[in-house]
This record gives sequence, structure tokens and C-alpha cells, in this order.
Amino acid sequence: MEWRSHVRKFDLTRPLVMGIVNVTPDSFSDGGRDTEAAVGHALKLIDDGADILDIGGESTRPGAQPVPPDVELRRVIPVIERLVARIQIPISVDTSKPLVARAAVAAGAEIINDVAGLRDTGMVEVVRSTGAACIVMHMQGTPVTMQDDPKYDDVVAEVRSYFLDRFQSLSRDGVAPERIMFDPGIGFGKRSHHNWQLIAGLSQLSGCGRPLCLGVSRKGFLGKDRAPKGRMVAGIAVALHGIARNSVQVIRTHDVRETRDAVDAWYQIEANQ
Repeated sequence: MEWRSHVRKFDLTRPLVMGIVNVTPDSFSDGGRDTEAAVGHALKLIDDGADILDIGGESTRPGAQPVPPDVELRRVIPVIERLVARIQIPISVDTSKPLVARAAVAAGAEIINDVAGLRDTGMVEVVRSTGAACIVMHMQGTPVTMQDDPKYDDVVAEVRSYFLDRFQSLSRDGVAPERIMFDPGIGFGKRSHHNWQLIAGLSQLSGCGRPLCLGVSRKGFLGKDRAPKGRMVAGIAVALHGIARNSVQVIRTHDVRETRDAVDAWYQIEANQ
């Protein structure tokens, strides 16, 4: 299974850990309110063992309001520019705006991580024309509305059908298959039982032969009675379930060092069987 950007081919022979860097006003433990804090956090994540950095300038928490493109650009582009001069690992931009995605790639990002699933034709054109890799996520609704009343007859079948449809559509629009990775969008337009059903059914979501990214880090369904940091162990357990089923190739997380240790331990067990 191949996944590549215009810069490199990613090594998927072992699970990759993607560290979260949010440059938003409510970012404290996963980035910062300004460029300096975000860059410092990103460098720490690399020291902790991150394989990829995912940099975002707009909150996608349930109920979060969108921000204008110029605000998002002011948040993420300086961080990307500062980092590409200092690091070797790939940078992903977490955005649904074509203007931001194109500027981020021009600044040095290699991956476009779109929670809206590249449903904007402008985003498709950015991926096609730049050759960037992309992560196509499933979300019912938008961050503002997604948790209002999500409903599914069969969430695993519906997300799998969405992936197949997006794969076919993107291929028709000129996006090379090896650029595409999917994300089931845990917590994005899903109730807790939908999330658990998707996790149990991860092996059914790779029917189109593309790799999967899984992001469960600190999400509420792991323990609503706990503070976000208190959900770390549960999140790592879910991540290991995904990779142990050979279903997940990238783990997106706030807790890079702990996830790195867990993934490396799993890999050593597998390598010695």
C-alpha cells in the first residue's frame, strides 16, 4: 500500500504517529496562541517521537465557529515556514479552506488533512495541482452542527460507502490514488455508540485499499467524566486495537511520547513473532 506526497513516499511498514499542533486561541496543551509557542510545541513533539506534524488554525470541536481564511493563514503559515527550515519530518495542514491549503503547501506542507473530506472542488484542485498527499475524513454535518442529532442505519457500512464514493470521485477528478488516505472521523457527527461501532469495524473500512488515519486522542466518548488528559490511556488502547488489526497506518494524537512508546512496543512484539 503506497501513500506519497509531491516530496516523498511515506513508509507505512510500521505505524506512523502524527502529533497535533493547534494554533488557536483555546490551544494550551496542543500548540499555543502564537507562532513562538506553536513552534516550541512542535519541536517538543518531534523530540517525543512524532513522524508527522499536523498544524491547524481553526478549531473543529463540536459547536466551533469557522474563522475567516485570513485569520487561519496568519495562524498557520508562519508556523509552517519556521518549522520547514528546521525539521526533516513532513508537515500536514489541518484545514478545509482551499486558500489556506494552497498557501500551506507553498510554505512547505506536504499533506492536506481535510475534515470536510475534500468535498469542496477547490480543495480537490489544490491536491491535484500540487501533488500533496491528503487525508479525507468522514463527517456528518459541520463542526457547528455535527453533534446536533447524528443518525445512521449502519455507521460502518455508511462510512465505508462514503470512502468508496470519495475515492471514485477523486480519482475521476485527477487525484492520484497513492495520494489518498481516509479517516473515519471519530467524534465528528457520531454519538458514542457510533464511535465504538466504527472502532470495532475498522477492518471493514479499508475496502478501497487505501490507508487509514485514526484520531481518537482525548475525545469525550473515551470518558466524559474525565478531563481530556485523563483519557490518554483509553485513546492509546483504541489506537493499538486499530494497528493490531492491520487497519490503521497513522495515529493522530496529542500524546506523542506515550503513543510512540506503545506503538514501538507493539511493533517489537510483532517483529519477534
